[in-house]
Amino acid sequence: MSRKQITGIGPAPRTGVDDSGCPILHVDMDAFFASVELLDRPELRGRPVIVGSPAGRGVVLSATYEARAFGVHSAMPMSRARRLCPQATVIPPSHGKYSEVSKGVMEIFHTITPLVEPIASDEAFLDVGGARRRLGAPAAVAAMIREQVLDRYGITCSVGVASSKFVAKLASKQCKPDGLLVVPADQVVDFLHPLPVSALWGVGERTEQSLVRLGIRTVGDLARVPSSTLQRELGQAAGAHLAALAWGRDERAVTAHVPDKSIGNEETFAADVDDPEVIKRELLRLSERVAARMRKAGHVGRTVSVKLRRADFTTINRSRTLREPTDVAQVIYATACELFGAAGLDRVRLRLVGVRMENLRPVDEATRQLALGEKETGWREAEQAMDKAIRRFGPDAVVPASLVRGKLDEIET
Repeated sequence: MSRKQITGIGPAPRTGVDDSGCPILHVDMDAFFASVELLDRPELRGRPVIVGSPAGRGVVLSATYEARAFGVHSAMPMSRARRLCPQATVIPPSHGKYSEVSKGVMEIFHTITPLVEPIASDEAFLDVGGARRRLGAPAAVAAMIREQVLDRYGITCSVGVASSKFVAKLASKQCKPDGLLVVPADQVVDFLHPLPVSALWGVGERTEQSLVRLGIRTVGDLARVPSSTLQRELGQAAGAHLAALAWGRDERAVTAHVPDKSIGNEETFAADVDDPEVIKRELLRLSERVAARMRKAGHVGRTVSVKLRRADFTTINRSRTLREPTDVAQVIYATACELFGAAGLDRVRLRLVGVRMENLRPVDEATRQLALGEKETGWREAEQAMDKAIRRFGPDAVVPASLVRGKLDEIET
């Protein structure tokens, strides 16, 4: 397995790079889901592999770099990925395996420093400034992390080492796959300014188009534009934000614990669906999953959101804030159905639906206030009992009757 090492900027030497002002690491696993799958399929190494639904339509969850060479990337529709790379091997996802490896990788990070900020299952920021005396300089710590991940799990990661989160994340992207890149604090501007302006956080497709119309194509171009001009063209907050990033200014600290902002699940149908009953059954299935995840995490939420994607890929999002926070699937489901009904999509073909809970808070901080004469429904206690049965007997131990009927209908047809 390869082990690439990059330090400094461009052709800088492998040793002697000044990382004294670079306590921030961004560790990003390389093609994480695909790499985990190849642990059980070593014969596929070096070949294009896509993780996604082999028969369904869905989207690409991960792809090896051999598949990416054909233009395949995460979140791309599977139909397009198969057209771009028909020779790729498609592997269905195994989410349990990914969670197990992700947990182990995060444990490695926590042996290095308590200042670990996960931003996905396969990447995290670390502040290793306090580990210098115990473990050495940041670049040495980054190299140690890469070796430990490889030795323990047989997969590679890329690490950016820099003075800020923003630059560290850019550095890890620049050295992928299987690399390590240090951007010395006094060379941040030299590193940033040749990059395309799209590299900056907050520059999406529309913002990039606006900047190109102004003749701004690189980060260096942007840095030479007065902040007042950017604020006038892009808005005060966005203009000031991009002006700061163009000079490498990012004051955000690594936050050891970031509370979940939302919990959601979505599903792409095997074929477009225009039957409201089938759609509502899927909304129930998703509501059950979301509520179970919330209870497991110790959260309740107040805002229910649904995502409805039409056959033409037009996506409609609707949300409603409840009077009281909840983690009860039946409450989430009822609200999701109301949002679906209000969207005016009756008999419109849908390819994807999703349910998400937002405005989360710890369950022990939420109070339940019954209105005068209102009775407890007992749904929460019933669903907690379902949780216990599922933990003991497996995910199919308890299933809502309507989902069982729906499954039988599918079998009969």
